[in-house]
Amino acid sequence: MMLHSAEKEIDEKAVGAVLKAAGVKADDARVKALVASLASVDIGEAMSQAIAAPAAAAPAAAAGGASSDAPAEEAAAEEEEDDAGFEGLGSLFG
Repeated sequence: MMLHSAEKEIDEKAVGAVLKAAGVKADDARVKALVASLASVDIGEAMSQAIAAPAAAAPAAAAGGASSDAPAEEAAAEEEEDDAGFEGLGSLFG
């Protein structure tokens, strides 16, 4: 997200530099996998959805869960699609 916000290219060298600056010794193969998995992700859109999600969840919680199961299943499917681009992120940091 930092590289995207700074309008820098998200490549192996840049990701490695960020991790090094943070004091993280990352495996080069994992960095490469992370960069590859992020290639198809619109990071700006993912960030805006992540910000909007808690705001959208608050009214639903206040309604007491009176909605049907279909929207919940649809939201879960969308969440799976969103998470697909970030599969390598967790393994990068152990």
